[in-house]
Amino acid sequence: MPRDGYAWWYMDAYSDDHRHGLTIIAFIGSVFSPWYAWARRKGSAEPRDFACFHIVLTGPGGDRWAMTERRAGALCRTPDSLTIGPSGLAWDGRTLTARVDEVTFPLPQRVRGTIRLHPSAATTFQPTLDSHGLHRWWPIAPFSRVEVELDQPGVRWSGPGYFDSNWGDGPLEDSFKEWDWCRGPLTDGASILYDVVRRDGSTQGIAIRIGRDGTVTPYDAPARVTLPGTRWWRIRRETRCEPGHGAEVAQTLLDAPFYARSVVRTRLLGQAVTAMHESLDLDRFRQPWVQALLPFRVPRRG
Repeated sequence: MPRDGYAWWYMDAYSDDHRHGLTIIAFIGSVFSPWYAWARRKGSAEPRDFACFHIVLTGPGGDRWAMTERRAGALCRTPDSLTIGPSGLAWDGRTLTARVDEVTFPLPQRVRGTIRLHPSAATTFQPTLDSHGLHRWWPIAPFSRVEVELDQPGVRWSGPGYFDSNWGDGPLEDSFKEWDWCRGPLTDGASILYDVVRRDGSTQGIAIRIGRDGTVTPYDAPARVTLPGTRWWRIRRETRCEPGHGAEVAQTLLDAPFYARSVVRTRLLGQAVTAMHESLDLDRFRQPWVQALLPFRVPRRG
């Protein structure tokens, strides 16, 4: 991985009864780190020195959010595993296991337990997101079964899940102004939308249909529609929806100064879709006042 680069591995899931939700992101070169951004301003920086295991829980038993950043000494990566401090991911050929032991901040609450993701198929689709080939994305396992067993908080549930990865050779904010990403199940597969606005003003829209065997087929996406901004930070949200139908926000899962994660309802490929959705505002992320706020949610440990 080059200096100033990054990689992350992303998992999300929700329970069969839709009462619980989970998001995990394991970062090397944490793209949302104020510490990494400050280090790059002084010159190129080593991404391994800015690793982070991020977990978000929603639902009964309490919402929890942990995002502790750690130095290179806390990072260990092999072909089949990634360890960041006390937490990590491991692949045994059939199951991806996340072992979590994190503490929320600034109000300390423990998040400890095991999450297992069982993929039904993997894709080979790995597009670039920018015009220079610096940033790439791989929807690895769009169809998965996730089992959650947490001792703290004491919750057990299972449901459908998703796993992907992004990696790149430079800061996101240098190449992009904003993006919206949306993934939702179809009766015979899944749809993923990825709409980016690049720093030079050009755009790219990815719309793919993924079969349950991992086959990826691009399709002509319907027009973009505007969703309500988030309540507290007014993050702009957009998605796509077929003409004659409406799209709406069913739930806002995370409302941060430059990022929102939501559940949206829309219509794609002739089907009603309830989808996981994210909006990222990198112009906002670059603002000094946002960078000054982030250490209050992203502590740094040795």
